[in-house]
Amino acid sequence: QVQLVDSGGGLVQAGGSLRLSCAASGFIFSWYPMGWFRQAPGKEREFVASINRSGGSTSYADSLKGRFTISRDNAKNTVYLQMNSLKPEDTAVYYCALDMRRTIGISTRRDEYDYWGQGTQVTVSS
Repeated sequence: QVQLVDSGGGLVQAGGSLRLSCAASGFIFSWYPMGWFRQAPGKEREFVASINRSGGSTSYADSLKGRFTISRDNAKNTVYLQMNSLKPEDTAVYYCALDMRRTIGISTRRDEYDYWGQGTQVTVSS
């Protein structure tokens, strides 16, 4: 069955960096686009970034462009989120997600992702 395991979160000072990982299993990873979302306390889950199946096309939330980078290693069945210049407002639970509705292109819509990781907590102190 499909399994997504998020890791790499933690506590970091403002201006620091973290790299999140999402290990996937139970499906042909290289066939499908993947995404990262985040949810802060009391807020809706929001789009962070997505990547197509080959890794050649990416999309980012406008407010995060230039600080976050999504990538994938299809040989390792893993998608990554490199987060630099972190700010206290980046504090949230981060989730990777699998879009099995398409093999071409990518989506930024939460409701178009079918499977979710368990989430990893990122806390940025000021």
